Amino acid sequence: MAVVEADISMSLDGFVTGPDLDRWPGFGKGGERLHAWLDHDEGRRLSRATFAASGAVVTSRRVYDDTDGWAAEGGFFRMPVFVVTHRPHGVVRRGDTTFTFVTGGVAAAVEAARAAAGDQRVHIMGGASVIQQALRTGLVDRLRLHVVPLLLGSGTALFDGAGPELDHLDTVDTPEATHVTYRVGRVGT
Repeated sequence: MAVVEADISMSLDGFVTGPDLDRWPGFGKGGERLHAWLDHDEGRRLSRATFAASGAVVTSRRVYDDTDGWAAEGGFFRMPVFVVTHRPHGVVRRGDTTFTFVTGGVAAAVEAARAAAGDQRVHIMGGASVIQQALRTGLVDRLRLHVVPLLLGSGTALFDGAGPELDHLDTVDTPEATHVTYRVGRVGT
């Protein structure tokens, strides 16, 4: 069965977007710095390795909409992507990427991604709500945080209370972030 790994960039103070998403859609004010690690060779290598090991992606409708379905990337993922949404939408094909819109919730999206991924990894890339739901319901095997030396002060928090037990697996440093991978244990109470 496919390993499910949630993967997201986060500020030192625990935010995955900056504040004022209404005025600064996508990343919020100052939030674009959360992804600066991808501008360095080491970060790009780490990202490519993650996607090379993955057979399917789960993301949110908001992330899909904010990136225009990664239109500029021309089929960036080259694998099935399952978009968690409340609004039905037909399948979208871009190059080797197929976007399937799942209205049955995070669990249904992860189940579909597992079936599509086979023995490869399922990569949950956010947003925060999708990852929170997946963690709360015990769907995540590993959590990778790209911790950026940035204090946003507010925005979208990744953790909103008690969460699962985490066991450290790996840490990789790149010029703009520290990438920490945890094995996810049982959900705390």
